[in-house]
Amino acid sequence: MAADTETLWAVIVGAVLATVGGFAATQMEGFLSRRERERSAALLFGEILSVIELITKLADDSRGRGDPYGPFTMRLLRSVRREADAYDRNRESLFDLRDGKVRAQIHALMVRFSLTLEGVFDATAEIAAAENELKAIGPDDPTKAERLDGLLETRQSAFDFLVETAAETKPIVATLQKLAKQSFEAYATVVPRP
Repeated sequence: MAADTETLWAVIVGAVLATVGGFAATQMEGFLSRRERERSAALLFGEILSVIELITKLADDSRGRGDPYGPFTMRLLRSVRREADAYDRNRESLFDLRDGKVRAQIHALMVRFSLTLEGVFDATAEIAAAENELKAIGPDDPTKAERLDGLLETRQSAFDFLVETAAETKPIVATLQKLAKQSFEAYATVVPRP
């Protein structure tokens, strides 16, 4: 009878240990999985923000040469928009970042990028239409010329705000760099700067 009791206690202790071990393994696996998802999200968003910052600087530099809003500058801005679109496609990964403040900063920054880019593109389209109207009716119409001047100023302001917004990525990228355990400075080193 004593042997049966000992066997029963051994089975119970074994079952408890197996349950605790399984629970601990599941918890550890969940922890490691969450950590890896956070690292991946930090890597993704850090790269997106780094590229946006770099391309915006290049666009600002190109604005200083030749036609400020010529084809090259506009291509660069479309590249920034494609990066913003990449953010939109992967936005659900933002929730893998545990820090709510970082999530909010990234999202607010990306919304500002998107809205500002749309402002530049909309103003550019309206400028082209206004210039065509001026050609058709002649440059003597002061209201059309004023409208064109206003649109030019709107586009300039939107672009300037885009450059200011890009400068705000640095502290966020620094935080993401720590989470990703990787530097995002590689982009700046591979693109030659004038």
